[in-house]
Amino acid sequence: MTVTGTDTTSQDADAVEVAALSAQVEFLEESLADAELAMEDRGWQKIIAGGAGEFSREGIRRAAGLGRLMAVQHPLVKRGLGIRQAYVWGQGVTVQARAKGDGGDQDVNAVVQAFWDDEGNQAAFTGDQVQEDLERALGTDGNVFLVCFTNPRTGFVQARKLPFDEITDVVSNPDDRDEPWYYRRQWTQRNIGPDGVLSNEERVGYYPALRYRPASRPKTVNGAEVFWDSPVHHVKVNGLDGWAFGIGDAYAALPWARAYKDFLGDWAVLVKSLSQYAWRATSKGGKAQQMRQALARRPTQGAPGADNPNSVGGTAVMSGDVTLEAIPKSGATIDSESGKPLAAMIAAALDVPVTVLLADPGQTGARAVAETLTVPTALAMMQRQSVWAHTIRSITGYAIKQAVRAPQGPLRGTFIRDPFTGREVVTLTGNTDPTVEVAFPRLDELPMETIISAVVQADGTQTIPKLEVARLLLNALGVKDVDEVLDEITDDDGNFIDQTIPAGQAVMDLFRRGQDPAEALR
Repeated sequence: MTVTGTDTTSQDADAVEVAALSAQVEFLEESLADAELAMEDRGWQKIIAGGAGEFSREGIRRAAGLGRLMAVQHPLVKRGLGIRQAYVWGQGVTVQARAKGDGGDQDVNAVVQAFWDDEGNQAAFTGDQVQEDLERALGTDGNVFLVCFTNPRTGFVQARKLPFDEITDVVSNPDDRDEPWYYRRQWTQRNIGPDGVLSNEERVGYYPALRYRPASRPKTVNGAEVFWDSPVHHVKVNGLDGWAFGIGDAYAALPWARAYKDFLGDWAVLVKSLSQYAWRATSKGGKAQQMRQALARRPTQGAPGADNPNSVGGTAVMSGDVTLEAIPKSGATIDSESGKPLAAMIAAALDVPVTVLLADPGQTGARAVAETLTVPTALAMMQRQSVWAHTIRSITGYAIKQAVRAPQGPLRGTFIRDPFTGREVVTLTGNTDPTVEVAFPRLDELPMETIISAVVQADGTQTIPKLEVARLLLNALGVKDVDEVLDEITDDDGNFIDQTIPAGQAVMDLFRRGQDPAEALR
């Protein structure tokens, strides 16, 4: 019995020790969780990180939601994103096909301009208003998805935006993570039945990447339909190496924007609290209560009919043992300028000068400093313009290919598949050049006469084509619809028509090239 009792006591002791160790492990786990939460500002949702250093899709979605909220709610984030889009799109953009060759009727620029001027495309991709929205979307979401709906019969392309929240995954080449193949979309589609009743339908589909068109194209992936006539071009910014998604420009500014907002709120409360009492009265003995009652009453009103509702300038009449003096504020004030480093962090995150962000040149007001700060900003915005120029060239290049591929398309050419990359390459009939040129006006502040003088001197070297000289001059003059002006000074093949050549000479030149001489008279 004694042995049995000893065994029971030992088992009880072991159980107690195991329970204590379990409690310690649980305490450590809770402590680590508390430490992780302590790293965050109170009131902020946690951005979940997953994978090999990349934010999870849910984490990116939450970051985008915070960015959208601050872009609407916080004045400095809103202004910073507005400055960015004004830098990028404020002066417009020129898009025109080079279209040189001997193809006769191969009017590539007509295809490009038809795509660019289409009302639907103007509303979703090429118009001024939507370009502002697209750049702001990069600021808040870091991602823009443009789907190209293609008419298989005519080859006409309509570009539309896909909501960022609906793209749930990117499927890349197993051997090359930088080559996307499919974009998985999950969305709720609202249908209207024959009886006029609305119903919701949950759908899943895969959209191929704009540059991905394999020889063998499956109809489904994981049981979901693949929309081969609707490829997607993905614009992403601020993504690190290997990231499938980007992240918004405003993400890095969010904690500092909140800190600056709290600072200004505290400063306003302090100033308001200091203004509660303007005067301090000191009295001896039992007259203190009497003095408090006198100060609590409003001073004597001014003369009848006087416009002085606040009784400004009232007179306090007191005995000799009472002192009335203004409360000193010199040692109790906090300068609001001391919060400018917080605003500078917001400006740094958005790549804009703090003087421009705050619309304040500072105490010195040094113009040279302000102009110097705009140089890196201009370079950053030119880089963003390059991103959009690549997007425009990719989508308009796709429109040109579809104009060749479609049986009723306006262009003619042949497709070959590169044996190394597997991508399709189009060659237009007549060796017509399918290159699309995208030009943004300069962002630097060089005087116009300096730029024009440089173009004129370059023209004097006789090494630059006349059409390119005309384009440079029009951009220097700030003409917004450069492509329309260039269309008026080129023939049907895109060749420059020299306005200084006599009409007779122009007619003979067209005749020698086998073209209609009447074009010179038009």
